[in-house]
Amino acid sequence: MEESSHRYFIIHKPYKMVSQFISPDNVRLLGDLDFDFPEGTHAIGRLDNDSEGLLILTTNKKVTRLLFEDTVPHTRTYVVKGKHVIPPEKVKMLNEGVSIKTGVHEHYLTQPCEAAIVERPQYLTLREGDYENHPHTWLRITLTEGKYHQVRKMMLAIGHRCQRLIRTSIEGLELGDMKAGEVRELAEEEFFRKLNIKNYR
Repeated sequence: MEESSHRYFIIHKPYKMVSQFISPDNVRLLGDLDFDFPEGTHAIGRLDNDSEGLLILTTNKKVTRLLFEDTVPHTRTYVVKGKHVIPPEKVKMLNEGVSIKTGVHEHYLTQPCEAAIVERPQYLTLREGDYENHPHTWLRITLTEGKYHQVRKMMLAIGHRCQRLIRTSIEGLELGDMKAGEVRELAEEEFFRKLNIKNYR
């Protein structure tokens, strides 16, 4: 089989960095990372400026379609810090689906997901303003859909503002012990195998 010329990367996107290489605004960009990305590299499934964690970068323009327009939905897992103590009945609401705002007069009922209370992951370094002594709850949330700011809106729907959001995996691609700003390159076969995408050629 002919070897692909495309390249595939995963990074641990830091807090306060946008998921793009060019911006008219004075913000931190992917190009500020200590890595020489090839021309044509772009992000797949962006994380907003305040979110952290696993982000896919590639030169292969087909990946967005293969990942997000597949007939089989792909799981994404997040670790979330919610304000105040979150009772089990609120976690159950997340699991069963909540109504989030998607437009001025539009709402969307989220599909059932997997949400559970967890301990703060030890690999996460504390940020300025984390205020760990204030009441809060850490959750792990796994879903198969990705509406705009969906996880943050789901947290607001149960009355607990999202104070920190880290994406830890997309299918079998995992953040693991990667440090903020770290970049890893993957071989094409490994990349698509871990994303559970078979027909990628």
